[in-house]
Amino acid sequence: MTVQLGLVLFLLAAAIAMFALNRPRTDAVALIMMATLPFTGVVTMQEVLAGFADPNVVLIAMLFVIGQGLVRTGVARRLGDMLVTRAGSNETRLIVMLMVIVALVGSIMSSTAVVAIFIPIVLRIAHNTGLAPGRLMMPLSVAALVSGTLTLVATTPNLVIHGELVREGFKGFGFFSLTPFGLPLLVVAIVYMLLTRSWLGGSAAASAAHPSQRTGLGEWIEEYGLAGREHRFAVSSDSLLAGKTLEELALEPLPGVNLLAVERRTRFATHLLPPSARIEAGDVLFVDVSDPAIDLDALILRFGVSRLPLAGAYFSEHAQDIGMAEVMIPPGSALVGKTIPEARLRDAHDVSVIGLRHGSAEGVDGLRPERLEAGDTLLVVGLWKAISKLRSDMDLVVFNLPTEFDDVAPAAPRAPLALLSLALVVALMVSGVLPNVHAALIGCLLMGLFGCIDLPSAYRSVHWQSLLLIVGMLPFSLALQRTGGVDIAAQMLVGAIGDAGPRTVLAAVFIVTALLGMFISNTATAVLMAPVAIAIAIAQQLNASPLPFAMIVALASSAAFTTPVSSPVNTLVVGPGDYSFMDFVRVGVPLVLLTLLLSITLVPWLLPL
Repeated sequence: MTVQLGLVLFLLAAAIAMFALNRPRTDAVALIMMATLPFTGVVTMQEVLAGFADPNVVLIAMLFVIGQGLVRTGVARRLGDMLVTRAGSNETRLIVMLMVIVALVGSIMSSTAVVAIFIPIVLRIAHNTGLAPGRLMMPLSVAALVSGTLTLVATTPNLVIHGELVREGFKGFGFFSLTPFGLPLLVVAIVYMLLTRSWLGGSAAASAAHPSQRTGLGEWIEEYGLAGREHRFAVSSDSLLAGKTLEELALEPLPGVNLLAVERRTRFATHLLPPSARIEAGDVLFVDVSDPAIDLDALILRFGVSRLPLAGAYFSEHAQDIGMAEVMIPPGSALVGKTIPEARLRDAHDVSVIGLRHGSAEGVDGLRPERLEAGDTLLVVGLWKAISKLRSDMDLVVFNLPTEFDDVAPAAPRAPLALLSLALVVALMVSGVLPNVHAALIGCLLMGLFGCIDLPSAYRSVHWQSLLLIVGMLPFSLALQRTGGVDIAAQMLVGAIGDAGPRTVLAAVFIVTALLGMFISNTATAVLMAPVAIAIAIAQQLNASPLPFAMIVALASSAAFTTPVSSPVNTLVVGPGDYSFMDFVRVGVPLVLLTLLLSITLVPWLLPL
């Protein structure tokens, strides 16, 4: 062993130790390694920084942006809603559908992001069905990890291993190269979780331990007596309202009547506009009528509109678009002493007041003539975008937002365009017409062009910690190759196995990768093990194709089921699922062994050695 190899191995051991202790953070460890590796004399600073220009690193960043586009347009949320609708309260059906949906979504976007999206969905399901959250959280994390074996872009380790193959001059993975292995693994994981769910806690109403901290729209509908006040009216071509705004009409205030939003259908989508919008023939008006003495027939005749049927309670079918908030009048506000009409909140903020509370006394008529006082609570309704902007008004304090606010997709009408962009990216990657990174870049630009995502949210969506981890660990691969460390590791592993066949060597590579993955991230594991696996494949004793060995590393990297620190996916569900370290060990170790058996059976069969 040379001095340079010794220095590289010392730094590698230090990095692994810091990863295992999680001190400092993984991205900080990567930066430390980037700063110290050039002192070994094996790699230059320019080579250390070359990872920032690596196509796979750029591709990963682009995939974060595309995934955020799916979140902002509500595509991922709608899948969760479909789960609630179809599965009901049947636990078996819930687990199966949850794991299938999470795996499918995770095959095209970050598994960490998928889990973050589905945790509140699963908590609501658990609360509504009386299931303990722990019965569903572990299946959620397992499905997210298995999703990494469904497509090339499903998880970062796949792209790292693919990049290593290409750098060594071999043909890398195709977009669906992992799918024949991932689908059987998903089936096995689902069956396994159904059989072992009893290990994750009882089915008592333990979800009560995780109550919602905020009020929902349904509770406000009951509390303020809103049920039965909602109406929808269609605007005809000869209506008094057609072609005008409310301001242009200069109507006298109609106490007890509030226009909340305007629905407009176009060729490709349906849009909800604020009450200040210009009304056109064919629009649908969403109106709150708080005074039961109002003569609706007279209003219909006066304005030339027709009544439409309703679905749900108080526009609940439009909860993604129309929202509510409780706001308080602070001392010194310019609104103190004014009546609701004089406050002109609809003109200033595109929101309507539909409920009023003086201290502890509730009022259901937001247009009553009383003067506003400091400390009064107003229930306002409007489009979520307008609700969000209220928080910048110094004359109001938004002190209570409903739980539905967390589920709002700000670009929901553009969901079809987001799916179109995603389909184009997948088609380009599968066909090989363009490099993967080029296809992903086009997808990001289309997401922005179609309004599915804006630049601030695009920058926020990139998980810079993961990118720094990859860039910081990539130089180790180059350093170990130059110092002969990769060849030594390959020879040691092959020598330890002796004259065993390639299938045994594959099993050994899987086990070593899985063991490393217990203590360090699966991305770092892939960076370290990919060159070793390829070197083993082309070793003189085996002289085999590197693809089966690279595939084994990819499958083992995704089999990070055994500890809470094996993957951020596991870490996210520890709290909501109320899991201990041993819960992961008890459930994860047998599943890793099943994955091992499945992998060493399928890989040599589908990828001949």
